[in-house]
Amino acid sequence: MSAPVAQEELPILEAVINIRNRLTALKKNRGEFIKPGDVNQLYQAIVKQVTRLNEVRDDHTTYNNRLDTTLADVFNLLSLFFLTIGRTRECPATYSQIASMRQILIHMDESGIYNESDLNPFHRRLSELRNILQHDMESGKHPPAMTKLLERQLNECDNLLLKLQDSLSVLSPELIPIHERLVNIRRQLVALAAKETAWEVAAANAYAEKGEDMKGKTLAFSHQNEESESKTPTRESTPKPEAPRDKEAREGKDGKALRVKAELKPIQEELRRIDSKRVDGKFLGPGGMVPASQAICSSLLEECFEIVQEIRAQDESKNVASSLRPIYDRLSEIRKELEQLVLTHRWSLRETDLWNYSLSLQEIDKMRVDGKFVDAEGNRPEGQYVLLYLLRRCYGLIYRLLSSSEPVSEELMPIANKLSTVKKCLNEVLKYGGPFSPRDLYPYQLALHQIDSMRREGKFVGVDGTIPEGQGIVMAHLNECHELLEMLKESMEDPEEEEYVDEDDYDFNDPSDSDSDSLDSLDSDEAAGQ
Repeated sequence: MSAPVAQEELPILEAVINIRNRLTALKKNRGEFIKPGDVNQLYQAIVKQVTRLNEVRDDHTTYNNRLDTTLADVFNLLSLFFLTIGRTRECPATYSQIASMRQILIHMDESGIYNESDLNPFHRRLSELRNILQHDMESGKHPPAMTKLLERQLNECDNLLLKLQDSLSVLSPELIPIHERLVNIRRQLVALAAKETAWEVAAANAYAEKGEDMKGKTLAFSHQNEESESKTPTRESTPKPEAPRDKEAREGKDGKALRVKAELKPIQEELRRIDSKRVDGKFLGPGGMVPASQAICSSLLEECFEIVQEIRAQDESKNVASSLRPIYDRLSEIRKELEQLVLTHRWSLRETDLWNYSLSLQEIDKMRVDGKFVDAEGNRPEGQYVLLYLLRRCYGLIYRLLSSSEPVSEELMPIANKLSTVKKCLNEVLKYGGPFSPRDLYPYQLALHQIDSMRREGKFVGVDGTIPEGQGIVMAHLNECHELLEMLKESMEDPEEEEYVDEDDYDFNDPSDSDSDSLDSLDSDEAAGQ
């Protein structure tokens, strides 16, 4: 339970709540692009409140009240706005990434399921984020109140990572291969359990829909029976209600169950082989010695066997108890949407959209008691592994989306995507070779001409007259497209042998132009490919 807010902090809390409400309203406005000026204004307002807070607080005391949680929400949302406007190389944009990384590290520490290769990407990313922070501190681009806050966040992640690293350092070299293999096996088992539960839910939903359909048909037949009996009440003339046709659903379910068993069998055999290496419950090293850190590998091996038993007992437990089914359904829905965003984020993602997913996951995470989900009676129902797997999977997908954010503003992203499409097409055309005629290359010339015409004095300008972030990246793509086009022109056939298409014959601004339509088809093909 959070501590009460001190009297001197109440005006700051009120101001912070007001800023959060303004950020939320700005996030919901999808009728226009987010203006950097609006984001900067709110950023300066929250920095002012943090400065006031630092003046009334002791640096050596840890605080956790409503003001701190509200500040965390504001900085998380503000960080997503910085990513949206393309300012990814500034320290405010790193806050959401650090928070997401910290949540993943906490779950890794809780589960104890990780190895050295899992920690290396976090080491690299933390180093990159610290370099961004260090650059802003030296340049004075952002106030000390902001850089000090982010430095504390980074240090907390470093401490978590160091704790995880230290727990692996106790592993003896002889047991490292076994530990790494057991970690991978456990992940395979939990993913298999989640897949099996998804099949169960799909089969249950299909059966329920078919049952409703059969109910309607049965009622219709009963009315028909009454009419038939009133005319010719014979057994032959009386239609019988159609039985529920659940054979296909049952066969599909049985087939999926067989596939689960087929995937589970080699995993079980490998676990038995690993278990057979133990003597009197201990793994032995060269010369019959007993290496240190037996408990880590042994407990991990036992946990793998427990997950195997849970999967095999799916007929009795149905994998996820009915009391936990709403949580499972919500996590599955979030996971599905996030996986879709991973495929289409270049075209459809506004980074602030991740805010709602983060809030939902935090609410679900807070339902756990001592790391486990409980029902109304305080019991721990079946399906814990599946729910924790889905929760951690969702956290990982959000972190992946945040880390892949490009330093291009939302306003320039359509141009960057179109150039990416043109560049990909030109590379494919160049790959398969010519000869080409001017007409073949004209759609690409038209696309580049349209993009070039959007520039003013060599720069792409926003609707409000500002210069959006990402000019360098977009210009690099544009120049590369022009270079590829020139390379293709060099391989064209002699213009005297082919009909030459004069650019003056085309109206670049005519939307009915067929070549413009072909360009639009390039964009739609690329979006579908994503």
